[in-house]
Amino acid sequence: MDNEQSGIKKFENFFEGFMFWSRWVQAPLYIGLILASFLYLYKFFEELYHVAAKLQILAETEMMLKVLTLVDISMVMNLVVMVTIGGYSIFTSKIDVDMHEDKPLWLEGLDAGQLKIKLATSLASISGVQLLKTFVDYREAELQAGSEQAIIIEIVIHMVFIFSALLLSQTEKITHSYHSSHAIESNPTDDTH
Repeated sequence: MDNEQSGIKKFENFFEGFMFWSRWVQAPLYIGLILASFLYLYKFFEELYHVAAKLQILAETEMMLKVLTLVDISMVMNLVVMVTIGGYSIFTSKIDVDMHEDKPLWLEGLDAGQLKIKLATSLASISGVQLLKTFVDYREAELQAGSEQAIIIEIVIHMVFIFSALLLSQTEKITHSYHSSHAIESNPTDDTH
């Protein structure tokens, strides 16, 4: 009977170790995101080259749209960096950069909830840039059938992103206050002197 329990315990330990190791399955995804970043970097400089080549003939509105496209690419790159570094350090393995002088501030005390909030606010910001591009483009374009509906849809999508970010941040605030109050209850200090 003891051998049977010992065998089950060994299998349980092996299985739990295997499950814990399985977090490394995500590592190739992060490598893929890093490679995609280089491809997007190429796209950024390709767009910048086109802007520079047409600088003399671009109207102010067209220039604004081109610059907003560059801002959009930059914000998507920020999102990829957050997902890559944040996801890896939360779900795969801790990145030992605590003492590094270039450690980004957003990595301080980062957990899964905070990462979700940062991603949601980034998506809302990207959506906002897209919406601004649409408004600038719409102002210059002739009224076309259905174009007003497209702008309304973009506004609704943008508001959904903002609402989602607000809900996530509120949920995170409630969760952290709940954990803080339980930490205080389980570790009361004697302040009655």
